[in-house]
Amino acid sequence: MSTLSLAVRDSATMLRRDLLHARRYPSLTLNLLLTPVMMLLLFVYVFGDTMSGGAGRSAYIAYIVPGILLMTIGSTTVGTAVSVSMDMTEGIIARFRTMAIHRGSILFGHVMGSVLRTLMSVVVVGGVGVVMGFRSTDATVLEWFAAFGLLALFALAFTWIAVGMGLGSPHAEAAGNNATPLILLPLISSAFVPLESMPGWFRPIAEYQPFTPAIETLRGLLLGTEIGHNGWLAVAWCVGLTVLGYFWSRARFARDPE
Repeated sequence: MSTLSLAVRDSATMLRRDLLHARRYPSLTLNLLLTPVMMLLLFVYVFGDTMSGGAGRSAYIAYIVPGILLMTIGSTTVGTAVSVSMDMTEGIIARFRTMAIHRGSILFGHVMGSVLRTLMSVVVVGGVGVVMGFRSTDATVLEWFAAFGLLALFALAFTWIAVGMGLGSPHAEAAGNNATPLILLPLISSAFVPLESMPGWFRPIAEYQPFTPAIETLRGLLLGTEIGHNGWLAVAWCVGLTVLGYFWSRARFARDPE
């Protein structure tokens, strides 16, 4: 078999292992999934009338759902950092290093499995939003495909970052703590309120980070609002974070275990 065929075969095996592991231990994914669902329920049913500025809950849920979908990606990928750290500290990676398998397949299995779980979580949270009243009647089929592509690209980027965090953490608890910014960043973005309503000193923090342009792009695709330069910024952030996460993870994984 060629090197490429071996890499594909071993990556598929590691993907199957990752999905089986997630099925046997679903509590981690479910706990992380509860965060965006609870935020959606809280901000729509408790703060919705106030946050909408008088426009009503239906207008606010249309505004907030794109941000919650991207928050779901940040929350779910924390589980990837924990899972990778557990593999590193419990000795299975050391065992894999002694076997005749493609070394890169170990990381690719984690990444592919995490992206699939993340996108399934996005679908679940999106379904909750629809039940609560979210509608995207102005989006065309092409815009729906573009929105899904953005979500997949964003999931891939933050999965690679999470893998790097997991490889660089001494234990699973540290990996979870190190990945906390992936949950906190959406809270200081345009997910819940427009940038224009933020204080001048705080606005740059919310504006110059990966979640805000991605949220504004997704909001524009689903609701027909103005996207402007946010589309290119979102793609640039995703590509940059993917490249950074990939080389960071590969460098960490290539180190001999201590």
